[in-house]
Amino acid sequence: MSIRIGILGYGNLGRGVECALQLNPDMELAAVFTRRAPEQVSILTKSASVCAVEEAIQWKDKIDVMILCGGSAKDLPVQSPEFVKMFNIVDSFDTHAHIPEHFEKVHAAAKEHNHIGIISVGWDPGMFSLNRMYANAILPEGQDYTFWGKGVSQGHSDAVRRIEGVKDARQYTIPIETALERVRNGENPNLTTREKHLRECFVVLEEGADPAKVEQEIKTMPNYFADYDTIVHFISMEELQEQHSQLPHGGLVLRSGKTGMEKEHGHIIEYRLKLDSNPEFTSCVIAAYARAAYRLSQEGQTGCRTVFDIAPAYLSARSGEELRASML
Repeated sequence: MSIRIGILGYGNLGRGVECALQLNPDMELAAVFTRRAPEQVSILTKSASVCAVEEAIQWKDKIDVMILCGGSAKDLPVQSPEFVKMFNIVDSFDTHAHIPEHFEKVHAAAKEHNHIGIISVGWDPGMFSLNRMYANAILPEGQDYTFWGKGVSQGHSDAVRRIEGVKDARQYTIPIETALERVRNGENPNLTTREKHLRECFVVLEEGADPAKVEQEIKTMPNYFADYDTIVHFISMEELQEQHSQLPHGGLVLRSGKTGMEKEHGHIIEYRLKLDSNPEFTSCVIAAYARAAYRLSQEGQTGCRTVFDIAPAYLSARSGEELRASML
C-alpha cells in the first residue's frame, strides 16, 4: 500500500513536495490543503484533492503523513504542534535558535495524541546537521564551520516578505571567500557570524511604503539579519521576476580536526551541496523523512524526532538486504 501524503501549503515548497512524491513510487499525494480558495489552486496530481485548511480534520484517517510547507517565522511554530494532534507530520522549521523549544512543543502534542512529528527536515537544518554530528563524533578534537550559499534562502526571503510594506523579496546568502579559504587551509580561525557571510536582499515595496523603515526592520531582525552585514536593494517587480525568479542554493559543512598523541596530524572533512532548486531538493529530503515518519508510526512510536534520531535505513525505499548488498 502506498504511503498517503498530505501537503499543507502550496507555495514553492509545497509544489516541490508534490514533484518529489512522483519520484517515490511507494508514496501518493492524497490532498493539498491551502489557505487560498481551493478552486483557485491548480495542482499537478489529478488524483489528489485540493481542500481548505479547515477541512484537514476530515482527512484524519485518510492521510498517513502530513507535510507542513509553511514558513518558519510565523506558520510552523503554530501549525506543527496543532497538526501533530491529528496527523503524523514532517516540517522544515529552520530557525536554528528556536529548534529546542519547537521540539518540546511538538513532542508534548505528539505524545499526547500518539503521533510522530519529525521537525527541522531539509538540508540545513537536516543534511548539514547530520554531517556536523558525524564529523564531531569522528574528530572530537576540532572546530566546525558551516557556509551557506551563494543562494536564495527561502526562510529569510519569507521573513522579509512578512514585513509590513513589502510586496515581494528575495534574500541571497553569500559566503565570504577569504574566511572559507582560511578554514580549508587548516588555520582553524575563530570566525564571527558577520565574518562568514554577507546577506543581500532584493525588495519590492508596496505603494507608499517607507523604504528607510523597511530597511531598518530587515537589518535589525533577530535570528535572521541582526548579526550580519546586510545589503538591501529596492527594485521593481519586473526586475525581481526577470533577474531573481530562480531559487538556487547550496553550501558547505567543514570540520577541521587533529589526531595523534601530540595532535600532530590535521584533517579536513568537507560536505558540499550545489543546488539548482532549493525547494525541490529540500522537498526530496522531506519525502524521505515522511517515509521514516510512516515507518516509525507503524512501529507504534510516538513523539517528536529530528534527523539525529532516525536511522538511515528508515529513509530508503530499499530493504535492509538490498542496502547491505548494494551500498554498504
